[in-house]
Amino acid sequence: MTRRSTNQFFRQLPPIPDDQPVLIAGPTASGKSALALEIAERHGGVIVNADASQVYDCWRVISARPSTEEETRAPHLLYGHVAYDQDYSTGHWLREAVPLLAGDQRPIIVGGTGLYFTALTEGMAQIPATPPAVRAEADQMPMAELLAGVDAQTLAGLDRQNRARVQRAWEVQRATGRSLLAWQADTPRPVLQISDTVPIVFDVDKAWLLDRIERRFDQMLEQGAIEEVRAMQDRFDPTLPACKAIGVSELRAYLDGSMTLDQARDRATISTRQFAKRQRTWFRARMKTWNHLDFSK
Repeated sequence: MTRRSTNQFFRQLPPIPDDQPVLIAGPTASGKSALALEIAERHGGVIVNADASQVYDCWRVISARPSTEEETRAPHLLYGHVAYDQDYSTGHWLREAVPLLAGDQRPIIVGGTGLYFTALTEGMAQIPATPPAVRAEADQMPMAELLAGVDAQTLAGLDRQNRARVQRAWEVQRATGRSLLAWQADTPRPVLQISDTVPIVFDVDKAWLLDRIERRFDQMLEQGAIEEVRAMQDRFDPTLPACKAIGVSELRAYLDGSMTLDQARDRATISTRQFAKRQRTWFRARMKTWNHLDFSK
């Protein structure tokens, strides 16, 4: 989304009171960051990252973090501040985000990680951290075994194609002896009521989004994505969340000669499409009361 397009569609936005945080959720490549920047410049505020890949210091291009030029136009927080091998969960993010609600500047929280937004506005269960040994055991297990190790009630509410979600449920049950669903039933009150915010979710045309996804990977290549992945070659660990960012494994395959650049582009585009589909499904199911905006028309 360009500055011109945000100007053109700015009238779609709901009123933005000076004293309310702005929440902006949406699928990858939909233009969330551009809108957040436009709001910050027009109404004031600090932009707070709510995207799990953009917290890592090793990925600016691959994760589509705001550019250094964009960061000079408004304050940006919780971007690129976590080492690639550091454990960082939704709980970590929530603990860092909550103090920003009481800061001198209105937070404009933007990203595509739905769990961050639900933890903030619906509450988050206080589940103990997963022991490293349990995490290591889960990392080596095939998906079928993870699914078999999750109780039926928890499993009924999970996306069974999403390994991260299934593995998380397995780890909680294995480490604590209680199901993830049981922990969630004890969720405390949220720190931020949705009624006290300006909640915006991008609900854009599918074909429009797919076109942007296809073009964005070429833009990433032009901006140095290959060099960024090459710089991480000696530190790459497929079990680390940071190394699971879309495009990383594909460009590593290109760098080691097992895939052409066109093949890497196609694989990464397909993975991004699938990811965007999961995001759209989550947002439509969990953010029904938000302001749904379509900037694709």
